[in-house]
Amino acid sequence: MFPLMMTLDVVMIPKYDKRVVFARADGISLPLVLHSMSPATRIIQVGTVKFGGGLPIVLQSMTATKTTDVQRTAETCQRLADAGAGIVRIAVDTLRDAEALREIRMKTTANLSVDLQENYRLAEVVAPFVDKIRYNPGHLHHAEPELPWQSKVERIVQIARQYDCALRVGVNCGSLDPANVDALTSALQHAEFIDSLGFDRYCVSIKSSDPRAVLEANRQFAAERPDVPIHLGLTEAGLPPTGIEKSRVALEPLLAGGIGDTLRVSLTVPNDRKTEELDAGRLILQNVAAGMIADIDVWQPECVNIISCPSCARVENEHFINLAEQVRDAVQSVKTPMMIAVMGCRVNGPGETDHADIGLWCGTSLVNLKQGETLIGSFRYDEGIAKMMEVIASR
Repeated sequence: MFPLMMTLDVVMIPKYDKRVVFARADGISLPLVLHSMSPATRIIQVGTVKFGGGLPIVLQSMTATKTTDVQRTAETCQRLADAGAGIVRIAVDTLRDAEALREIRMKTTANLSVDLQENYRLAEVVAPFVDKIRYNPGHLHHAEPELPWQSKVERIVQIARQYDCALRVGVNCGSLDPANVDALTSALQHAEFIDSLGFDRYCVSIKSSDPRAVLEANRQFAAERPDVPIHLGLTEAGLPPTGIEKSRVALEPLLAGGIGDTLRVSLTVPNDRKTEELDAGRLILQNVAAGMIADIDVWQPECVNIISCPSCARVENEHFINLAEQVRDAVQSVKTPMMIAVMGCRVNGPGETDHADIGLWCGTSLVNLKQGETLIGSFRYDEGIAKMMEVIASR
């Protein structure tokens, strides 16, 4: 943690034309703030913070408590804000979750973002109590499937205007529009449509569990829409330290190339360790400031590539993180290259495990085991690993 009493110095890093704020205490200098190299992007405000237009890059994190557990969720929001999270995201899937936000808002000073997945209609309920709304274009079809996505986005924009909220168009490569629109096209389409509504207080994210896909898609989007602020992140980065290394090889080259205005490092850690996401974000900013940019061309991914989602309010069973750790330990001796996806809930689990060789997604009392898109079966948590190893042995 940074000491409470410190002196701030602003210095230039000529190689990357970076303005970096250093915190000096006890003779030690540590990079505290990295200014974005994206001066062409719009500046947008989320609660008390602003990003874009060359302003300091804002770090984000997300709660992993049940949203209806008001006290624990509010305490987590405040703890993350105190640790340096400029924005804290909360998952909302039900009306009970949405109603809990009223109380959470009164118990924390954190800038709150709400994560809408399958029910965009909850935006109207949560908007009075949050500073930013994130919607996923790939999930808009779930509610009122007879309506075009444009009418749903128009309603979200109307609500954002009414309640003074910013928006994030959060495209995820694991849950794309069922019309088979690719991630980049989806992001560009939604940005263009929101522009047509005369609303410009939004940012865009294009996330994937594949660092190369994140690099390529964000570079292309920034080239086509240099005015739109970009939220950077690698979805389902996984357990530390591997998840941190994956995030580094995706995010550091982007930041060094002038792309990115806010970021989150999505790690598979329990709620009481969520501040590690902020530590990892600061590490990335420090590396970019110092010119120590991770090179994806020399990065060596592990033989068994494990992707696992960061825990959030949607996790169906508290054993999820233990399951991810058990998967990692069980495959240490496996020499066959493969991807294993470990997902915590029904929202992202079924679809995002389709892209893996082996997939496990958590239900309330059973873990669902898949090989590719085929469901092998649903098993007790104490037998899921053994069943997974049987499937791997039979490949």
